[in-house]
Amino acid sequence: MEELKGITEGSDAPSSPGQAENGLTTEAEERALMEQYLRDPAHDYRNLKYGDTVDGKIMRIDRDEILVDIGAKAEGIIPAREMQSLTPEDRAALQVGDVLLVFVVQSEDKEGRAILSVDKARQERSWRALQAAYERGEVITARVVNYNKGGLLVNLDGVRGFVPASQVSGISRGPDTQKQSDMARMVNTDLSLKVIEINRNRNRLILSERQAVQESRESKKDELLASLHEGDIRTGTVSSVCDFGAFVDIGGADGLVHLSEISWSRVKHPGEVLKVGDKVQVYILSIDHERKRIALSIKRTQSEPWTRAGEKYQLGQIVEGTITQLASFGAFARIEDGIEGLIHVSEMGDDRIQHPKEVVAEGQTVRARIIRIDPARKRMGLSLRLNRDLSEAAEAEEPTDA
Repeated sequence: MEELKGITEGSDAPSSPGQAENGLTTEAEERALMEQYLRDPAHDYRNLKYGDTVDGKIMRIDRDEILVDIGAKAEGIIPAREMQSLTPEDRAALQVGDVLLVFVVQSEDKEGRAILSVDKARQERSWRALQAAYERGEVITARVVNYNKGGLLVNLDGVRGFVPASQVSGISRGPDTQKQSDMARMVNTDLSLKVIEINRNRNRLILSERQAVQESRESKKDELLASLHEGDIRTGTVSSVCDFGAFVDIGGADGLVHLSEISWSRVKHPGEVLKVGDKVQVYILSIDHERKRIALSIKRTQSEPWTRAGEKYQLGQIVEGTITQLASFGAFARIEDGIEGLIHVSEMGDDRIQHPKEVVAEGQTVRARIIRIDPARKRMGLSLRLNRDLSEAAEAEEPTDA
């Protein structure tokens, strides 16, 4: 209080004659002087405690510590052990006068200085941001720094997080050796993630890449559905193949190409003509906004082959075809995509044939003669008897339809 005493004694505030003679001030004046003293910014010190995070101004940078003004009675120091999260580049970029966020580890050591931490300050800020992201359901980005048997390890500005392998879409569910290879490949890459569990007391942070991707896709899907129109043609990528068709990603949403819409030709299984990763043109057949489903067609991006069949093919013409299906009454041969002809069992040779399998097999390539063509009904009759007279063929019995 010596400083306050000096202020009191040096004050020229008015006083009563009796008090002035004695050199004393009234109680009210002392109170006013105390308030003046406390209002002086020079004496407005912070009372810091463990766990506080404050902005400090760098006063001096030494090899093993950094001196920081944090507005307390004395400067604080950041020892080398409390700035491990700073890279050599970060350290080199620091300059006197820079403002640095610090965490109070000890309010006062034996020399009266506060012990501060950059590492804990970054962690504190990161934990708060992660908690806010968790509560708001936000998607964040983090870099993969390592992996273990169970999943990926990521760094979020000083906080270590774990992404289970089951929550990463790019990790296969096959043998462990393949999983380890997939995870090793992801080190030093950035992932979009969503916080699914956070417990600061246990230093536990669990994240999911699958949920982040799913939410991103759902958002993109809504935007895409709003922009699509039936009849549009889009470029897409085959994302999966199943027995009844193939799913194609058209930029944020998957649409189904049913087996019947893959090709104008007869297709038994989508895997015969499509594989995951193929780039394809698709036609928007229909959009179900309520169920968020899109029906696509690949074949309708191409002209229907029978529309030009009358110009391209004539009676008597010799064509090459591939046997696609056998039936008791004959065999079907694909002349081109979307155009098949029937080789009736009676047109397979001069000898009597009980079943087409005696002459041809599926997948076999044959040369046949066109003996009948009806583009309007999408039908074509073929004969393996290449030299047979056309008038004779015209009199032959109409083959039974498939």
